[in-house]
Amino acid sequence: MLVRLVKMQFREEELENFKNLFTEVKAKIRNCPGCLSLTLLQGEGAEENIFYTYSVWTSEEDLNNYRASTLFGKTWKKTKAMFSDKPAAISLQKVAELL
Repeated sequence: MLVRLVKMQFREEELENFKNLFTEVKAKIRNCPGCLSLTLLQGEGAEENIFYTYSVWTSEEDLNNYRASTLFGKTWKKTKAMFSDKPAAISLQKVAELL
């Protein structure tokens, strides 16, 4: 399993626009082959303009297929236009989980 974390910082005036865009595409992303889960997290207080996506994929290949898709291309283009800082992304292998 592959966990993908993406940190995105938005201009204040774009917060609602990003939330609306995410609401519009979240089910489409979640239904991509290999996507096991998708979560959007938002910072609090002074960091409320920082969002993180936390997604779990069956493999790096599935993530890369999504990243090569038209859905990703269109969504990322719209998202990038709202940024106030460069995004950061990291892929991690899940080693253990306690529930």
